[in-house]
Amino acid sequence: MAYRPSPKFKKTLLGGGAVVVLAALNAPAAVSFAEEKYHAYKIAQPGYKRAFGSWAPVNVPAPYSVNAIHAALLHTGKVLLIAGSGNSQKSFDAGTFDTVLWDPVKNTFKKIPTPEDFFCAGHTQLPDGRLLVAGGTARYEILNGEVKKAGGGMRVKNENPDKAVTLKKGTVFRSPSGVEYVSKFDVTVPKAKREFEISYFNSGQMKPWETKVTAAEARVFVEAREEGPQALTTEAAQYEVVGLKGDAADDVYGLAQKLTTEKQDFQGIKSAYEFDPKAEKYIPVAPMKDARWYPTLVTLEDGKVLAVSGLNDVGDVVPGDNEIYDPATKKWSKGPFRYFPTYPSLFLTKGGKLLYSGSNAGYGPAEKGREPGLWDLKKNSFTKLSGLTDPDQLETSASLLLPPVQNQKVMVLGGGGVGESSKSTARTSIIDLSKDSPVFTDGPSLPQGTRYLSSVLLPDDTVFTTGGSEDYRGRSGSDILKAQFYDPKANAFAEAAEPTVGRNYHSEALLLPDGRVATFGSDPLFDDKDNTRLGTFEQRIEVFTPPYLHKAGDDRPVLGAGSRELDRNGRATFRTEDADRIVKARLMRPSAVTHTTDVEQRSVELKLTKAKDGSSITVDVPKDRTLVPPGWYMLFVTDAKGIPSEAKWIQVD
Repeated sequence: MAYRPSPKFKKTLLGGGAVVVLAALNAPAAVSFAEEKYHAYKIAQPGYKRAFGSWAPVNVPAPYSVNAIHAALLHTGKVLLIAGSGNSQKSFDAGTFDTVLWDPVKNTFKKIPTPEDFFCAGHTQLPDGRLLVAGGTARYEILNGEVKKAGGGMRVKNENPDKAVTLKKGTVFRSPSGVEYVSKFDVTVPKAKREFEISYFNSGQMKPWETKVTAAEARVFVEAREEGPQALTTEAAQYEVVGLKGDAADDVYGLAQKLTTEKQDFQGIKSAYEFDPKAEKYIPVAPMKDARWYPTLVTLEDGKVLAVSGLNDVGDVVPGDNEIYDPATKKWSKGPFRYFPTYPSLFLTKGGKLLYSGSNAGYGPAEKGREPGLWDLKKNSFTKLSGLTDPDQLETSASLLLPPVQNQKVMVLGGGGVGESSKSTARTSIIDLSKDSPVFTDGPSLPQGTRYLSSVLLPDDTVFTTGGSEDYRGRSGSDILKAQFYDPKANAFAEAAEPTVGRNYHSEALLLPDGRVATFGSDPLFDDKDNTRLGTFEQRIEVFTPPYLHKAGDDRPVLGAGSRELDRNGRATFRTEDADRIVKARLMRPSAVTHTTDVEQRSVELKLTKAKDGSSITVDVPKDRTLVPPGWYMLFVTDAKGIPSEAKWIQVD
């Protein structure tokens, strides 16, 4: 449906403004001004809003403007915006780390003390409503040509089976030729492993106990004390730890091979925290075994969390050592081994397997870990899935479980080439996991090749997509000021109102409890089409009001008092005067999104029962926790016109 101005408006525009318009027939700026005025008028009309929706800026007081790298909706209805150092070397060096809590109802903001640099961490919703945040930044990258001192990973060995050893930041390692390297972080090496063996003589007599000691190992990044070619090496060598004496000097030493002045990547941290929405503060929990920068965290059916991938403490992609967090013990344990590039999109599917859509956000070789597949965690087996168009353009693509989750369909949208490639694709692909031999099939194309597309599930069973850029990080002025609705039933896109703020790298979008969509962030390389002016981080917040709210006005279905927990049968009842008009109910998991990666959101179809007297409705939540992982959810009900209520929060155990 296209909006057309009324004859009266045309007459007014061409009448009152005729002198200005005619006088400026040969003035492009004036024509552009007139077009902008007309566009502003058009999108403000009620008919346009009912068809396409509308956008509005959020007034953010200057002290609370933040480089939103991460966004998560909490069960208090507030949105946690995490910046950490915000992709600012200056802020990182100063130890200035930011988090802001936004209340979209009151439009109030609060700064949250941020204990570590959560820039490019991973996060997920926990069963009790806390947000687990793990990983972040230990060190910023140094590009090729800018590295002055040779550096790299040092493997620190400990052969003492009785004592762990901690080497503080600044520990010096000396090569056989006398070149010294300094550690950039603290490192703790566990005790060596002692094993007892029993041997037998040929006569069958038992030999006394023999002891075998296997050295323990940890990694740390080191940098040469001095600049110069003497510190460059690609040959394996053993390094003494300066200052250690006696047995300690023999037991503890370093091993390194490649110490160069090549590009040094970002490095991760091991720290993990839970954010408490009620206390509104970060609470430390046990650290991960591996440092991770750009990891994905996904909640499993039992409420535990799997952490995968990320760059480790020496800047390498974690080679496949994944970890599981238990919210009950606040500790981590070893998970199934599998390699993924950073920020892989992993979705919990019916039966407990994880679908890897192939979407990811950056680091890792082009030929490794890029193919989509189903990952059976119990067997640690991986079944590759075929049929995906443009499989070489999955980096910075969007992925989501289409609504409702019971249909078990996953969609991949857009994406680009690996690294700083200018390639982008308009491809969408859908896979139906309910089939015996699922394969990807092409869906409708996006208007153009799109990287960094934000995709948000709506309570009317459509998907709202917005923003992105055609080139890497919005290069050459390639931000896409377009938005669309995808209808899974029709398998088609429809036009939505255009955003006014461009969003590319480091941008997010999420569904609010009132049915609107909030958008944050964007981190372009350049601010102009000629790529001559360095980009600045986009700190404005813009909120989209979907057509269903403009159609509704003040006439929305309303849920009254009800339980925030399910009864023993998995049901919850709510008072309402609108039972007759309510036709469906959806349980929607709140988002935790970063880098186009949102593995949290899902929409669950609920059985709906109405009281005979029309005074209440009861919803039945599926008992299958692979469909409904434990945690807090938004309950929306909608009428026959697709108009949703405001959400009520329900906790699923």
